[in-house]
Amino acid sequence: MNRFYELIDQHYEEMVEIRRYLHQYPELSFEEVETSAYIAEYYEKLGIPYRKNVGGNGVVATIKGKKPGKTVALRADFDALPIKEEADVPFRSKNDGVMHACGHDGHTATLLVLGKVLNQLKDELEGNVVLIHQHAEELVPGGAISMIEDGCLDGVDYIYGVHLWATDNVGEVYYREGPFMAAADQFQIKIVGKGGHGAQPHLTRDSILTASQLVVALQQVVSRNVDPLESAVLSVGNFVANNAFNVIADTAQLSGTVRTFKESVREKVIARMEEIVKGICMSCGTDYEFNYTRGYPPLVNHKEQTEHLKEVASRIPGVLGVSEKAAQMGGEDFGYFLQHVPGSFAFVGAKDPDASDVAPHHHPKFMIDERSLPIAAKLLGEATLSHLNFSVDSKVESK
Repeated sequence: MNRFYELIDQHYEEMVEIRRYLHQYPELSFEEVETSAYIAEYYEKLGIPYRKNVGGNGVVATIKGKKPGKTVALRADFDALPIKEEADVPFRSKNDGVMHACGHDGHTATLLVLGKVLNQLKDELEGNVVLIHQHAEELVPGGAISMIEDGCLDGVDYIYGVHLWATDNVGEVYYREGPFMAAADQFQIKIVGKGGHGAQPHLTRDSILTASQLVVALQQVVSRNVDPLESAVLSVGNFVANNAFNVIADTAQLSGTVRTFKESVREKVIARMEEIVKGICMSCGTDYEFNYTRGYPPLVNHKEQTEHLKEVASRIPGVLGVSEKAAQMGGEDFGYFLQHVPGSFAFVGAKDPDASDVAPHHHPKFMIDERSLPIAAKLLGEATLSHLNFSVDSKVESK
């Protein structure tokens, strides 16, 4: 077996231990102080140079090879979600109302141990490895953009990342060239009417009636304005108008999300939304405030690096299948990195193949199969080492 794979396998238990520790102590986006300190301390003990507080709570470690060459960056995110955990495991979250419901604890454990192994091999590397531990992937504006502004990609030639995917079986690796994950935007619409008694609607300007028409009319933005061969989603996720049962509300508020892959489609959706809001409010005699927040850009994988990941994945022990995956409407701020540096982002299956019922991402019972961790480490590591002319011929002694 490839000696790099042997080293990863030797550290499997440590990978699991780190992941379970982080799972017990999750922290929300932009609040990951203790997690950031844990990552920095890990590299401190290994003697690997690192920078902390990069763009906020980010940590960046650098492994320098003995000879000059390319510089490859690897990224893992480490924030959690505001969800109360319901998974029945001994390492469940100790922070009430916060949990790792998207696998970021696994991403972090994978990259830390991979960094440890690559550091053992640094004298044989022609080039460098940059380990990017990113905070705040789950919450716009995200941590990627501030880390880039703080120099985490300086001198980097390529970048790779993976997402442990809990609804696909362990042993499966998924890739896609080009647009893979969508731009993830938010909108808020406040309808301002004139409240009054429910028995006297003729003296009011009904904000709830206006908002109700908007919920329906906004569905026409995609179905009647976007080319059917393009992709877009517009979803209203929140409708608030708190009042007594016999009162017509002064105000009502809607919020939701828009997902697109192309900037031209994004612009069309925004423009058409505001036209519809303005028109319906005018017909109902109400006013409005329309706020649209551009979130993460589309995640667009580069051709050469995607082919590289695909080829690497096909030779990794434990990988049972390498397949192209359909584009996803979920968002990922890894897309910012790919706007600056050639690279690719892949999914690594993290579902127990024998499990009959598995909770999806962002669910209170979310859980990953930890056998996915070494597969993710080997995929990222092999993609890196093949850029740095690493020889795999000799064996390593067990430790």
